[in-house]
Parts: sequence; structure tokens; C-alpha cells
Amino acid sequence: MSEVTRRPATGPAAASPGEVPTIWTTGWTDIFNTGTWRAATPIHEWRSSPCHTDCPIGNTIPGWIANIREGAYQEAWLALVETNPFPAVTGRVCHHPCEGHCNREVIETVVGINGLEHFLGDRALEEGWALPAPVGSQGKRVAVVGGGPAGLSCAYHLRRLGYDVTVFEARDELGGLLRYGIPEYRLAAGVVDAEIARLLDLGIEVRLGAPVADAAELEALEAEYDAVFLGVGAQQAKMLAHLEDGAGAGRVLDGLEYLRRCTEGVARDLGERMTVIGGGSAAMDVARSARRLGHTVSVVALESRATMPAQPEEIEQALEEGVALFDGAMVAAVEAGADGGLMLNCVKVTLDLGAPAGELRPVPVEGGEFALAADVIVTAIGQDPDLAAFGDGLAVERALLLTEPTTLATSRAGVFAGGDVASVDRFVSEAIGAGRRAAYSIAEYLNHPDACIPERPKLEDSVNRTEVNPFYFETTERRERVVAPAAERLTGFDETISAYSTEDATAEAGRCMSCGFCVQCDNCFVFCPDMAVQKDASAAGAESAAPSASEGAPATAPPAGVRVTAAVPCVGAPPDSGPFYFVLDQYCKGCGLCVTECPRGAVRLEQVNL
Repeated sequence: MSEVTRRPATGPAAASPGEVPTIWTTGWTDIFNTGTWRAATPIHEWRSSPCHTDCPIGNTIPGWIANIREGAYQEAWLALVETNPFPAVTGRVCHHPCEGHCNREVIETVVGINGLEHFLGDRALEEGWALPAPVGSQGKRVAVVGGGPAGLSCAYHLRRLGYDVTVFEARDELGGLLRYGIPEYRLAAGVVDAEIARLLDLGIEVRLGAPVADAAELEALEAEYDAVFLGVGAQQAKMLAHLEDGAGAGRVLDGLEYLRRCTEGVARDLGERMTVIGGGSAAMDVARSARRLGHTVSVVALESRATMPAQPEEIEQALEEGVALFDGAMVAAVEAGADGGLMLNCVKVTLDLGAPAGELRPVPVEGGEFALAADVIVTAIGQDPDLAAFGDGLAVERALLLTEPTTLATSRAGVFAGGDVASVDRFVSEAIGAGRRAAYSIAEYLNHPDACIPERPKLEDSVNRTEVNPFYFETTERRERVVAPAAERLTGFDETISAYSTEDATAEAGRCMSCGFCVQCDNCFVFCPDMAVQKDASAAGAESAAPSASEGAPATAPPAGVRVTAAVPCVGAPPDSGPFYFVLDQYCKGCGLCVTECPRGAVRLEQVNL
């Protein structure tokens, strides 16, 4: 609580019109119109944090972390599900790009955002919290083709916007990749079931075993529904034809099929030795699943370990579990082995830096040959969408449905697409984010009165590490989630990572610096040498979000006749984000001290022409 009190900017000590203050005076600073010196003015505003900018789903992360810090867990979860209906899923399997530019790293290490999401997701399931009910009905119907993360995310947001939604899923259960492509040790089926059930409680219709098999069926949906979203994923595995010839015939499997068999408990006996080809999360999932089934496993990846697409923690845990990693290498040929198995002729490689974006072009290293013995090869080098069913009715580019980048509209009016069928960014969070953007695009297409396609802010516009003031934050060790020992992990498919305890979640949330969020610390008010910064809820329209005078600096109204600079919160800013301050123009000389002393980058200087 601030003990500072300030004299109003008008009164007996103020200079009367035309009066020139003496050099030495016992009067207040307000008799000097220092605003005439100003070439810049401070602006209080909500600014995007780098974690928010980097989140593919668009989570306003500092807001719900602040709720955790205050013990308001359900409020935190409700803020989180405004964008993401599957926090217990993404808290386990998201590649957490939000942590990549976390400003906390200027002090020690980044905030465990993914772990906090895991904590909230599990808390909601334990407590049985329900998703907010749809408000009103738009009287229009939308068909969602595909019950994976993109399709279900789109269905969720459309339903909340008041649309009647029907999901058409080709398989017997919803979930797509979440159910059939991620092992249970990373994502338990019960978690997927619970989060999907909660979503369906909103009144979403589901038709299982109902693929859209051809262009005629798509046209029938267009005739019956007001709009269509295609989120069919990428189910067609890429293969390496040169490995399947000769000795390799019948002994090369694709990773997606292997993971599906593991999920369904019908993985067949493939022999003792397995070689997995690939460097992404799917390759690690195959290798680690095979280890749990007793196989000796080697992974051959074109990339070096430092540049493999798999998350570092996945690679580290795979190595702990006994997976042998041959990074920066490729399998050049397969021969019959003397023991009835296979002999893989491998070579170390470097990657051609001049290759087109998205293409890996290996260059063999002279003298880098080596051999591996195997009984079976599993390729996990990615998937492509199967677009043959749609015929020539939709534009295709580089084996993906062509969509408009902002709206995700396809070449056919009223048909939208997102997720793996339309993007090379093959991450669960990217698919969920695409479903959300598509839902708002569809709503706008259908003339929803309040629809606004969410824009993804640019990293260069968010609060960066030079704009936070580390002086105001203590060094605090990051809390880590508990990972089961390797020997215990190998005994089955039980989940290997435990959620934060309440104590650890509170402590980790306390490490968040709330970048770009005004938390009413009053630094700008206290440190202003000209008393130009004043605090008043009504000046910024903050109403009940602002504290009373007893909770912080005294709230005052702008003096009559005094020019005021008051920022308005950014579009999409959380309701409690302020600002709660205004600037008296004739006293602010634009020194920037308020900007320097703002711990969180919630004040900036803007050049002005006086």
C-alpha cells in the first residue's frame, strides 16, 4: 500500500495566469508547467506478453496465471477455456512454444507455463467444473468433418457462439490423434474421454462411423448446412520406398499404424530388434512404446540431436529408457542379415542448408558408414492428408488444402479447413488454435453480430526483455513436475509425468512477471518527479476492477481544465487489466522515469507533436 499523498494539481500553490514562479520556492511542483518541455508522453496500456504472442491457441497467459497466484483456480480455468477447451490435454502434450521467449529468463529460467496448464486441467476434471453454456441461438447449422483436435475445437467455439453443430467422425470414437496417435504414458485415454465428454455436454451432435467419403457427400453437407469445416487431419503416412524393396519387403511399418495398434492393445510380435526412422515426437513415441513392449530400439534421425523436432525432454527420457539414438544419420539400404533379420547400411550425414524450406536434404559424410541389425523398421517421418475423396472441388497446394491464411476459408464458399489437413505445423496446439480461428471466421461468414476473427499478435510488438525491470523480481527456482524413474516407466503405459501440487503451482505462478499487465503497483505514480501521473478508475473506465483508495494510491479525479492523457485497454484485453492511471499533460515532461520503473512493460513512451 502506498503511503504517498499528493496535493491536487490546482489550488493556492498553483501559479495564477501570467505569474512567473520564482526560482526558489516552497511551492509544489505543479506551479511549473513542465509539460511544455515534452517531446513524448507515457501511455498506460495492456500489452501482449511474449507467451501470449507465441501461443498458437491465443491464451492470455499472464491473466490466468495471476488467478492461480491468488488461489482463484476456477477463475483461472474459465479464463483458459475461453480459448482452449482441452487444457488437461495440452498441459500434457503441447510443445509449449509459449515458454520460448519468456522474459523470466533475464533472471534465471522460464516459467513452467505448460505445467500450470496441466495443473488447472486436472483440477477441473477432479472438481467436475463445467464449460460455460452457449448464450443464445443463431438459428444456423454448421457441419464439422473430423473429430480430432481441430474439429472439436472448432465445434466448441461455434457452439458457444450459438450455432447448432454436428461433428462427422469416420472412426468409432472421437479424438483423432489425441486418441490414436499419442501413447497413454503421455496422454491417458481417460483424460481425453473426460475433456471430450465435457465439451459434448454443450449440446454438440456427433455422428460416428460417418466419413465424408467423396465430393458428392461434401456437396450434400453444403446443401444441408450453412457452413462446413474440414478437420480430417493427415492420416497418410510418408514412406521410404527404397527400404521396402528386397529384404525390407513386409518388414517396414509406418509409425502411425504402430501407435494405433499400441493404443488398441494389439501391437503384434515384431521381433526383438526395432529401428525407428525419424526425429520428431512421433518417432520418440514409437521408440518409447516399443521399449515398454520389450523391444531393443534404435532411432536414426537425419537431424542432429540439437535440431531434432522432438522436444528435448522427450529425447532425454527416451535415452533414459534405453533407446539408442543415432542422430545426424540415415539408413541408405537394407540387406538380409545372417541371423534371418535385417542389416541396415547407415551413414552419417549433414543437412544441406541450401535446401528449400521444409525439405531435408542429407549430404553423406565421407567415412561415416556404419551398420545396424534389426528385425523390423518403423518409419515415423510424417503424414500427408488424403485429399483424393474431395476430387477437384477444392484447391490444393503442396499436398495440403489451400486456405486463406487469416480466415482459413478454402476455395469453395462456405467451406473452411484447419489443422493437419491444411498446415505443415503438426502440433496439437496448432490444430486447436486453427479450429478456434476457423470458428470465428465461420461466424463472421454467417453474419454473427459479435464475431471477430482473433488476430495473432506479432512478437516484435510484445513486451521484450529490455522492457521489464528485473530489479523488482526475486530470483526463485523453477518448480518441475515429477517424472517417474526410468525403470518404473518401462513397466507399463501409465502416465509418466505428474501434475504440480497446489503448493508448487502457486509457487510457480508467483514467478510469472505478468509482462504487459498493469497490476497497480503504483511505481509510475510514486516515482513521477512532476506528480503528473494520477490514479483514478473512472479516467480509464475501469469501474469495479480498480481498487479503492484504501487499497493503493488515493483515487482522484482530473482537475478541471487540466488536459489528460488516458490510455484505453487494447481490444481483447482482460477486463481486469486496467489501465488505472492518467497523465496530466501540462506537468508531464516526458522524462520516461515511469517507463523505466514499470516492472512489467505496461507503460510506454509515445512521441508527440506539441
